Amino acid sequence: TLVLASGGYPESASKGDQIFGLDELSEEVEVTHAGTARDQGGSIVTAGGRVLNLTAAGADIAEARLRAYSAAESVRFDGRQIRN
Repeated sequence: TLVLASGGYPESASKGDQIFGLDELSEEVEVTHAGTARDQGGSIVTAGGRVLNLTAAGADIAEARLRAYSAAESVRFDGRQIRN
């Protein structure tokens, strides 16, 4: 599992940054929304420090890790940090 955190986290969290790429993720990747919201236009945006959790499985830990990091590269928002 990887945490995608917003810009400025942990000292402060950027909010309102549109999140792109969620629709590009494989169905094999579990996405847990933590610090997200919808803006007035219905787009998913950041709303806290720990924005998303991405979990992937594999035949072994190395494969699962590779899949999780690959998925994380598909998700984009301003200031995105990948934390493990």
